[in-house]
Amino acid sequence: MDKIAILSKYIPAEAAPVIARWIDYFQCDFKVSRNRNTKYGDYRPPYGGQGHRISVNYDLNPYAFLVTTVHEFAHLLTWNEYKQKAKPHGQEWKSNFKKMMNPFFEKEVFPGDVRRAIVSYLQNPSASSCTDLNLFRVLRAYDVKKSNAVAVEKVPMNTLFSMKNGRVFRKEALIRKRYKCTEIKTGRVYLFNPIAEVYPIEPNN
Repeated sequence: MDKIAILSKYIPAEAAPVIARWIDYFQCDFKVSRNRNTKYGDYRPPYGGQGHRISVNYDLNPYAFLVTTVHEFAHLLTWNEYKQKAKPHGQEWKSNFKKMMNPFFEKEVFPGDVRRAIVSYLQNPSASSCTDLNLFRVLRAYDVKKSNAVAVEKVPMNTLFSMKNGRVFRKEALIRKRYKCTEIKTGRVYLFNPIAEVYPIEPNN
């Protein structure tokens, strides 16, 4: 199966030829990864005889997968141009991210609300990365609903929730942009992204 056919399983079909060309042009090792709770995608520059490497979580919806893919390719292009001289999500990266989004805007790949969220994000220099909450809330609306999973921000304060792996936490406070939660078994404190998906535990459970 060729790259375009494989990519079309994960991103809108009309976007697949563009990403396939980028993979070939940049000679990039592009992998679809297992789910990682801490990140949606990853870029690694050439090192130790290996070339550019990009991985994106397999379970993202097509629009989130595409946004994340463009995000990582913008890191690749920025590294090619500036090496370590540019900040990870500095103006150089933002400029490349915007430039690399243009083909998909021209093809009208994204629904209107996703496009508006991307444009808003690109105009907001205070947003440090593509984990911009507004953008990913909009993208999350296109996820296939997973049973009773909800975002941490929807869980009431001082109530319990579990993660997919069964670990149980109590949501306790908002600290800046993340929620302080204590793991019941260990007493350890963790900070959760507001849009992390968890499973509320009813009081009588």
